[in-house]
Amino acid sequence: MTVNRYRLMHKAEQGHTGAKRVLKLLRKPDQLIALILLGNNLTNILIAQMTAYIGYRIYDEIGIAIATFILTFLLLIFAEMAPKTLAVLYPDKPALIAGKIYAVLQIPFYPFVRFSNLITNNLLALFGVKQNAVTAETLNREELHTALTTAGKLIPKDYRNMLVGILDLDKKTVVDIMVPRSEIVSINIADTWERIEDDLRNMIYTRIPLCDKTIDNVIGFLHIRYITRLDLEELTPGVLTEMAREPYFISKHTRLSEALHDFKKNKRRIALVVDEYGDVQGLVTMEDLLEEIIGEFTNDPGAYDLTITKQHDGSVIVDGSCYIRELNKLMGWKLEESGPKTINGLLLEHLENIPESAVCILIDNHPFEVIKTHKNAIKIVRILAPLKKIEEN
Repeated sequence: MTVNRYRLMHKAEQGHTGAKRVLKLLRKPDQLIALILLGNNLTNILIAQMTAYIGYRIYDEIGIAIATFILTFLLLIFAEMAPKTLAVLYPDKPALIAGKIYAVLQIPFYPFVRFSNLITNNLLALFGVKQNAVTAETLNREELHTALTTAGKLIPKDYRNMLVGILDLDKKTVVDIMVPRSEIVSINIADTWERIEDDLRNMIYTRIPLCDKTIDNVIGFLHIRYITRLDLEELTPGVLTEMAREPYFISKHTRLSEALHDFKKNKRRIALVVDEYGDVQGLVTMEDLLEEIIGEFTNDPGAYDLTITKQHDGSVIVDGSCYIRELNKLMGWKLEESGPKTINGLLLEHLENIPESAVCILIDNHPFEVIKTHKNAIKIVRILAPLKKIEEN
């Protein structure tokens, strides 16, 4: 009963006859238990009667007491504790051996097993217990997550992290990984042609939004690879507009697993994230989604503009636009991620106004010091390690 069902199914798929036999027995656990208990109790009763008879024949009445004591000790050690402990620790081989025995015994004892199960199931039904209400052994998402994270050396760490990353796709939305609106790099068709040419020459991304004045008036996405095939003299605002592929939008509430499916279904690699009013909130790419599964792998030129700088005292200097989850990853901290996604948003939520510089506040046991603000946002912040770590040091 303690054998690993998944290991058995794997062996059965490979054609292992013994594994198929055990799985067949386990499909009807009530009948299997009845068969095991029948054999167990029948054997114990017969042995007890034989031992009592032998003890009586040798030592009369006192022999029955002696035989009972000796038999109890022997059964406890050699028929109960030792074999069952062995079977719990190493269940596969005993299960395969027992499967052969039970497969034979279930034929002659089937009428008794069936009759005893009928009585037992009706008796349990009086207490509201229904056999068909018991589902097959399965793992839900959280249990599978725990199994993967505690798999130890059975699965290499990199593979284990990827599998966990896949499971976690349902826990996050595109807001958690998107490039915020303020950081979206785009081509503005309303700019002068000299400015557009300069932007095209210095573009560091392969796909870029083409918009009219603001990102809310997006025309489509340009693929720089196709533009570089043409001479700049051949390009005009009209040509860029014709080359732009229609924009693709995705709701900010979309889970990452759904976004990955949508990208695959619609053969897209980039999308604009919009809120319930249709206003653009950010931009997400296929690479962003894949990095949630396999970790950082792209050589994004924009990533060289680091927003997190470690200090010698254990603190960090961060840009206000830095994502909280990225900071937690890098520093191993546990700042709350369920609310605001950026450091700027986190501070504004707690301060409830745009502060002047040199303001300090304690959030999640971390001292935050606002170093610089600009217009309507906090630009630079110094964050110290958790206070409990400081006290331990």
